[in-house]
Amino acid sequence: MAPENPSHPSENDLPYVLILKPPPSFVILGDHFFNSTKFRFLKAYESPLPLAHFLLAHAQSVQAILSSGGAPVTADTIRLMPLLRLVVTTSQGLNHIDLSECRRRGIVVASAGTIYSADCADSVVALLIDVLRKVSAADRFVKQGLWSSQGEYPLGSKLGGKRVGIVGLGSIGSEVAKRLEAFGCSISYNSRKKKPFCSYPFYLNVRELAANCDALIICCALTDETHHLINKEVLSALGKDGVIINIARGPIMDEKELVRCLVEGEIRGAGLDVFEHEPDVPNELFALDNVVMSPHNAVFTWESFEDLRKLVVGNLEAFFSNEPLLTPVVLDDQPHFSG
Repeated sequence: MAPENPSHPSENDLPYVLILKPPPSFVILGDHFFNSTKFRFLKAYESPLPLAHFLLAHAQSVQAILSSGGAPVTADTIRLMPLLRLVVTTSQGLNHIDLSECRRRGIVVASAGTIYSADCADSVVALLIDVLRKVSAADRFVKQGLWSSQGEYPLGSKLGGKRVGIVGLGSIGSEVAKRLEAFGCSISYNSRKKKPFCSYPFYLNVRELAANCDALIICCALTDETHHLINKEVLSALGKDGVIINIARGPIMDEKELVRCLVEGEIRGAGLDVFEHEPDVPNELFALDNVVMSPHNAVFTWESFEDLRKLVVGNLEAFFSNEPLLTPVVLDDQPHFSG
């Protein structure tokens, strides 16, 4: 028998990467999606043990966690992992990770970087056009056989010339702005800070931004400051002719107030990829033709998942090889979200 190649250790010798809950890419493409010769996965969700007991049993063998938006990495979880040194997330958002505890413990974090930005911006444009031009509603109208019995379908509204306000002009928001400018829209924005090299009008107050736009696009991160940022006052300022699109995080919007405004006609319509209590969606939205929804999949494409595979594996392999991470997060610059 040939001797084992020392540069390729057996699987039992590989370091563990803990997974609390399978990320969407595992569910869609299989758990081999992120396989590597430099680490192996420890799947907490396959164990019959309560999570705390499972983590205690493996406390001395886990240096890294692979997380996703549906699998929070809390301070309690982190404290049960004394050797934890890295959290890699498959998402662009970081609200599911206790960044303060990571900072305190010296744990580094790697995100999905900007790989989702283009696909997410495409989804924003698709949702906005759908709401304005009533594409999905017209599709149902035809498929239900109503065209022959009810005649012409109600008019929609053009996208060109619309005033679009973007909440959060980061990598996604910037890609949205670039696309909508090509349609002839005028762009303004709100962000944590005014962008020094940006020519778009800046509004420090989201309510003022809403009052001066026809469509409000939510692209910001979920933090303590942005939780329910889109409230009754903002929606009222957007007004009866205003449309709102949310591809960020559900809790950024006061969902009960949003539903009320849509049902009572206080805003024109909404395109929603995210919800406050996913996967639960308010029943009132199902009957509304002026609401277009998707199941938090604005960034899911074959191409983005392949980019994600390369990035996740690259970050984990870099960590276990003592090399620089591909997409490290600067924790000192991150706002806090307490959940």
